[in-house]
Amino acid sequence: MTVFSVYVVNKAGGLVFQYDHQKTSIELEKTFSYPLDLKLEPQTDYVTVVFGQQDGIKVGHVILSVNGKPANGRKLQDGSDVMEFIENEKNYPLNIRFGRPKLSSNQKIMMASMFHSLYAISVQLSPESGSSGIQKLETDTFTLHCHQTVTGVKFIVISDPKQVGVDSLLARLYTIYSDYALKNPFYSLEMPIRTELFDSQVVAAIEQTEKVGSAI
Repeated sequence: MTVFSVYVVNKAGGLVFQYDHQKTSIELEKTFSYPLDLKLEPQTDYVTVVFGQQDGIKVGHVILSVNGKPANGRKLQDGSDVMEFIENEKNYPLNIRFGRPKLSSNQKIMMASMFHSLYAISVQLSPESGSSGIQKLETDTFTLHCHQTVTGVKFIVISDPKQVGVDSLLARLYTIYSDYALKNPFYSLEMPIRTELFDSQVVAAIEQTEKVGSAI
């Protein structure tokens, strides 16, 4: 059982804190002959698989390296274009490593803002007044838990679906926020939280939840 990440979003939808607890990602490596039997498409930050799933390689996976050369977006480490290199028959056989794309800081900020909007929409969609908004979203690979305070601050935890004690973790995160952010004379409301003591308390709460199923 695992807690993957924690987000704190202010009442305006701005991301003020984010922590990735589990940084492991599934990576797959395979040698291909020409022509490549996957359809790839260059996007803003990556070259992405858009068709032709096989051997664990799925739509949405991105190219991480080619022949041991790390891919930095749409370019290889030596500056060559990933798509041009792959389309050149002379470069085959090719050893390509795939994996899930890692969210950049800007993407995390955008995701937090999008969830803030979805939360507001869910309140408006409720047939009854006084809706709590989104408290839990479940998928086959993760569960998103959300707690909003009376002041509009959202605490979001993304965990393994089998992880227990997340409600207690959300409560503990609120206490940590109150004690180590709001009571900090150098902290400005609605601004990013950047204190080592806050970080260490969050990590300790997550680890306790994973170990004993409760953060309290």
